[in-house]
Amino acid sequence: MTLPSTNPEPPHHHGGQRTLRRRFVRVPAPEPSTDAVFLVLRRMRAPLIVVVVVFAISVAGLALIPGVDDQGRPYTMSVFDAFYLMSYTALTIGFGELPYALTRVQRLWLTVCIYGSVIGWAYALGALLALLQDTAFRDSLARQRFVRRVKRLRRPFLILVGYGQMGRAAAETLDTLGRSTVVVAADQESIDALAGAQLSSDIPGLVGDARDPAILGLAGLGSKYCAGVLALTDDDAANLSIVMAVTLLRHDVPVVARANERATAKAMREFGASAVVNPFERYGNYLVMRVRRPSTYRLLTWLIAAPGTLVSAHAEEHEDGLWIIASDDHFGPEIANDLDDAGLDSSLVWPVDGTPDVGGAVGFIAGGSDDAQNLALAGHARLVNPDLFLAVRQRSKRNEPLLRAFAPDSVFVPAQLTVQEALARVITPDFWDFVVRVWGMKDEEAEPVLDHLLEVVGRGSPDSHRIVVGERDTPAVVRRLRSGPVHLGDLFRHPDDRDDRVAAVPVLQIRGTEKTYLPGPDADVRNGDVIISVGTPRSFVILADALHYDHTLEYLVTGEVVPATWLGQVVRKAVTRRGL
Repeated sequence: MTLPSTNPEPPHHHGGQRTLRRRFVRVPAPEPSTDAVFLVLRRMRAPLIVVVVVFAISVAGLALIPGVDDQGRPYTMSVFDAFYLMSYTALTIGFGELPYALTRVQRLWLTVCIYGSVIGWAYALGALLALLQDTAFRDSLARQRFVRRVKRLRRPFLILVGYGQMGRAAAETLDTLGRSTVVVAADQESIDALAGAQLSSDIPGLVGDARDPAILGLAGLGSKYCAGVLALTDDDAANLSIVMAVTLLRHDVPVVARANERATAKAMREFGASAVVNPFERYGNYLVMRVRRPSTYRLLTWLIAAPGTLVSAHAEEHEDGLWIIASDDHFGPEIANDLDDAGLDSSLVWPVDGTPDVGGAVGFIAGGSDDAQNLALAGHARLVNPDLFLAVRQRSKRNEPLLRAFAPDSVFVPAQLTVQEALARVITPDFWDFVVRVWGMKDEEAEPVLDHLLEVVGRGSPDSHRIVVGERDTPAVVRRLRSGPVHLGDLFRHPDDRDDRVAAVPVLQIRGTEKTYLPGPDADVRNGDVIISVGTPRSFVILADALHYDHTLEYLVTGEVVPATWLGQVVRKAVTRRGL
């Protein structure tokens, strides 16, 4: 029996392998701050000139036309008084403050000025309204707002390119995790959908072609807070261009890309992508694991599922036999290749040819591009062969209730699968090392690991947490190590009762180049260690107490209750010295 590769994709090679030669080039990010100003000056130049000329002529006329004072003596209005009079008149304020009554000639001239200013203002306001409706002007303002919001980000953020089904799923998951995100989409409809999405945070969105490095620059690729890039568009060529731009301009920033074709995925890996996810190829690997190693499959899918997702029901290893795949695109050949590589017989049929004969088959995959057609084929297959293993492809989220009601053995949702893996790789790459380890487990290895995690964490999919033993993350541990050893199991005791455990389990301990998977409670903790654990969000809050406070850690390590305050510690030491 041939099993799928233990690694979801070929590992990256370092050291001896040749890497792309590159030189430092600053990430292009054209400053858009003056675009709107230039548009205003260009479009409003003529209207403003008209308003200024009308106002200037009106002021000049009022200053030159003679009047009379209250004594009947000749009086000429000063330029300032003329300007003041014309200001409240042209603006329709109608203040009426005048030193002397206007003569008939002055009133006539002022009447002409009023009509002239109304015409000038109407012309200017019309041009202004036209400018506000101008697409280029509105895009310029939106881009300025976007750039300002990105620059205000002062914590790590991810650049999400593409806001289709996968992009929306990624944004929702990142929002749930409290991670900052910047979205770049190719069309305004996607950005409008982002603005109307029910998210807890206001995510900046930009309409632009991410194949242009300058667009990635505007999205914050050059920022020191950029923690990664997710290229999840439907266009393989666009995703490849993004990978090239990120790896050449910011090789220190991880980039995870989606690829539908194996050739594109290969090019992405050769160019240095941190990870490439082909949902069709990956589903074949998951399906083979589901059939041949069901316990490993339960553990793996539970670990990378959205937080709170319940573990799947227990399933037995499926028998060998014929698998029939109904597909009208490249999904079918991808799955057929994976099944063949695993030593399973497969037959590829076209959905348009009608319902296939599944009487002698052990598995049927409804993998067409139409959800209704897939459900119809799967329903017919279940009626003909009730014992058949049924897998159904779901393209639209709106059909999720129908798939839940139909309850096939496996549902393939490309967006969900891609997002789960992409986020796991870019957010917690060390945790993904443990996931890769799980991929290589046999059922007899995976089953006790899953049972232990379920016992400690619960049935909901856990969060992952990364701890670096050092002054920043674990100051209490660093101080405790100066006087004695600290064991890994001590950190996961409960501060209220050290005989109890927090709902978290360490799954990976990294010390330099050495990696220990599922380390035991007696493992020593040293400065510089990286500890990856899985558990409930609440457990990590409790865990932080032990890592930061000396009195808590002392109780967990020794069982001795020590005062939390400085004064209490001084008194305790004095009492200890006197033997009281």
